Parts: sequence; structure tokens; C-alpha cells
Amino acid sequence: MTAHTLPHITAETAANPTATVIWLHGLGADGHDFEPIIPELGLPADLAVRFIFPHAPAIPVSINGNYVMPAWYDIKKEELTIEHDKDGVHDSAMSIQMLIDQEIMRGIPANRIILAGFSQGAAMALYSGLRQPEKLAGILALSGYILLPNELDSIKHIDQSPPIFMAHGVHDQVVLFAWGEASYRKLLNKGCNISWHSYPMEHSVCHEEIIDIGKWITKVLRS
Repeated sequence: MTAHTLPHITAETAANPTATVIWLHGLGADGHDFEPIIPELGLPADLAVRFIFPHAPAIPVSINGNYVMPAWYDIKKEELTIEHDKDGVHDSAMSIQMLIDQEIMRGIPANRIILAGFSQGAAMALYSGLRQPEKLAGILALSGYILLPNELDSIKHIDQSPPIFMAHGVHDQVVLFAWGEASYRKLLNKGCNISWHSYPMEHSVCHEEIIDIGKWITKVLRS
């Protein structure tokens, strides 16, 4: 897998957007997965936001018998915190960077861009969002975890991170709640500007969480 311009869906809440949310889907899904969430967020009518929902490339996934499916990187083990596809992560990070750079070229400054994701997408949102040369408006990581944790010490100015919203279902059996919470604590200990939210759900999103996300997006884009 190599970096390339990702195909994506674009939706705007109003004409002439002044902010962008790039939302990364989970393993086996595609950009359509979170497209319906926009009206549920309850964003103010005068907050013009461009949502971009990219499609991950289709690759063989080891844990699923090398079945080809949309994925940001390969997964080799069920224990998601011990072995990561470094090349796949780095390639996807470059492709995500192209989307961020595209928005900046369109006139949306980095501090008006939120990088969001669910599951694998959340892991990539954290990975890419913390490594931006210019500080983003925020990072939204739902049911995710830290990728390549040994690289954390090499991230410049990690203690000056944008606001991070991490959320997880306490009954998650895919990305265990403990993995998400441990990732949150690692980032908190690094000095990140991060908040943690838990919900009585499995590997999914729930109405209460969506409302909280909408309030958070509004807050970071109004600040």
C-alpha cells in the first residue's frame, strides 16, 4: 500500500465553509459509514462546516484470512496493542496528509480542521493528528487506540496538542475498553489536551455520544 489521493465523499452544512472535519471510517467500512451522522450532531446553523469522508484502500487483512477489504493498515493479531503494520500506518498517514493539505490549499487553515475517526480510523486520527506541522482545531478518536506507541517520544511538542476527544464503549469486545483507556492515559501523561468519555455500548456509537461530539465540535470551532 502506498500513499495516494484518497477517494472521498464531501458534504457541507452551509455554503462557503470556514472549517473542515475529515472523518476516517473503521475496518471493512467506507466513507458512507458516518455520512448520515451530520444532521444528528446538532451543529449551529451558522457554523459552515465541510465534512470529508475518505474511503480507505482495499488491502488483504491478515486477521481475516487475508480477505481483501477497506483498511487503513493490516492487522496481524487480535491483541491490537502489541504489533502494528508500520508501513501501512505510514502510507495511510501520508494519504491523510494529502487531504489535510488539500483543505489548507482551499483556504481552510489548519486550526480550523478537525481530524476524526472510528476504530482503525480513530487510531489513524490520533497518529496523524498529533504529528501535524501546524496545530489542528482538534482530534476526535472514537473506540480507538495508539498506534506505534514507541514513536510517542519522538513527537515534537506533543504536550501542545490540539484538543482531543477520546470516547469508548465500556462493553467493546473488538477494541477493548482497557486498550482505549490505557491509550488515553498515555497521552494524558504526555501532557496532551485530552478528555475521556465512556458510554454503555459495544463497538459502535450511541445517541448520547453523538450529542457530546456535536457540542465538542461546536466548542473547538467557536474558540
